[in-house]
Amino acid sequence: MLYLIGLGLGDAKDITVKGLEVVRRCSRVYLEAYTSVLTVGKEALEEFYGRKLVVADREEVEQEADNILKDADISDVAFLVVGDPFGGRKIYEPPRYMSVNQAAQQLLEIVQNQRIRGEEPAVTEETLCVGLARVGADDQKIAAGTLRQMCTVDLGEPLHSLIITGGSIHPMEMEMLSLFSIPENSSESQSINGL
Repeated sequence: MLYLIGLGLGDAKDITVKGLEVVRRCSRVYLEAYTSVLTVGKEALEEFYGRKLVVADREEVEQEADNILKDADISDVAFLVVGDPFGGRKIYEPPRYMSVNQAAQQLLEIVQNQRIRGEEPAVTEETLCVGLARVGADDQKIAAGTLRQMCTVDLGEPLHSLIITGGSIHPMEMEMLSLFSIPENSSESQSINGL
């Protein structure tokens, strides 16, 4: 049997229990290594899974799939995919990721366009936002500040998320966000510490 197993987007422990059981009993385990970014290396996966992985690059997956399928009718073979194994597209392009900076800049353009049209935007340059990068990974980063500040904050490598707060924020939430606040005088790109 050929098993397609999603690894999630975080670290080696994001695999499901059933997925881990399958990986440990397969005769061969391939790691698809070209359509997404894994926050840990192959070695960390091998250590956690307790077995060696064969890195399958784009050429092997697309041109030499017979090698992966070989003997899958008489033994178990696993094909590990970062994220969801069924979330792929038929058009293979290099992976692209939107950063918090790009998202904030695009939102600011929308705000400006709404004002030009005479509309009052629900989100403004001063709306409190939270930028996140690589949540759950050892090098995760969190930054809290205005939408304008999110245009310059440096959260490093993907994957990024941008949260736009709405309505009133509870004092406990504000206290927590203050731990990750961007200094108000920040006009240049800066790095924010993780947890």
